[in-house]
Amino acid sequence: MSLHELYPPIVLEHNKDPHNVGEIEGADITSKGTHKSCGDDVQIYLKLEGEIVREGRFVGRGCAISQSSASMMTDRMRGKTLNEALEFVNEFKRMIAGEKEFPDTVEFIELSALKGVRKFPVRAMCASLAWITMESGVTDYKERKNGSAT
Repeated sequence: MSLHELYPPIVLEHNKDPHNVGEIEGADITSKGTHKSCGDDVQIYLKLEGEIVREGRFVGRGCAISQSSASMMTDRMRGKTLNEALEFVNEFKRMIAGEKEFPDTVEFIELSALKGVRKFPVRAMCASLAWITMESGVTDYKERKNGSAT
């Protein structure tokens, strides 16, 4: 595997000029995650309108893969219901794990650039960090809102 496969141009572009960076004052959901093996960290902020993600942002530091993935993830969450967001996270995690292929659709075309991490479990965790962090925040929010574990 070449470095180009691990760091394709779209990953480098999102790392150089990430989308949706910054905190959201009054965010409905905040969640912090850390990849202890390499020191990457990310904090996810979601602003909701009912059950719909109206805005997603992140603050983080780490490798190009983790930060690019966070940028792409926040782009994809906008307009999804919380349940759709959780389904999307599960699909992404299955694709990163190599359990299924990335579909050739608009929603997944950029994300498919991350498939090179499949051969490197530590790098797969870098790509998944923002997703797992967002999933944890949404799950915690839903549990608080419902008053019990789901």
